[in-house]
Amino acid sequence: MTREDDQTPRRKAMRLIARPLGRLIVFFAHIITAVRPVWHGTGPTRVQRIYIANHTSNGDFVLLWAALPPFLRAAVRPVAAADYWLKSPLRRFIGEDVFRAVLIDRTHENRSEDPIEVMDRALEAGTSLILFPEGTRNDTRADLLPFKPGLFHLAERHPKVEIVPVWIANLNRAMPKGEIIPIPVICSVTFGAPIRLEEGDDKQTFLDRARGAVLMLKDSPA
Repeated sequence: MTREDDQTPRRKAMRLIARPLGRLIVFFAHIITAVRPVWHGTGPTRVQRIYIANHTSNGDFVLLWAALPPFLRAAVRPVAAADYWLKSPLRRFIGEDVFRAVLIDRTHENRSEDPIEVMDRALEAGTSLILFPEGTRNDTRADLLPFKPGLFHLAERHPKVEIVPVWIANLNRAMPKGEIIPIPVICSVTFGAPIRLEEGDDKQTFLDRARGAVLMLKDSPA
């Protein structure tokens, strides 16, 4: 039985706590960053999507999630590292109950399940995903690291799911590496036109095109 299937009174109570806590986190994110979603070539519509974004801060998926309107936020799950979110009961509660994160194991040695299969099940269930295709937080001077092949495999398996590029700006200044308390800085989340796997695309061609679609948003006017 998964935690989502667990219907014990304790689990039900935790879910009741999770809803208002999620709203509080969204409110706090807006207060600290004054985040404003910018939609270029698309809009906040009820279609299944994979939001692919740059990754420079531990708060990236929180800000992207908070930038979505409530009617979309309820159907979007961030993909996150299990080794980080399962470190303590509090983190586990926030990751699994508040954000309903799709937790994947990044370590090859002790991995019991392929991360692609975990994300595939979430998509099969009809949810949308927030995914960081770089695979890790970018601490380099490069604007964007090369994309990992997982995005290509998901696009192959789910050709009807829109892949929406996203650029998150300034959050690495609001939450520098090693900091716990965020610094008030105006941030933006820019959503671009959806892309899909096209006929004839090989893995590298598609990944380069997806990466280029995210990079293109970096200098888009807000």
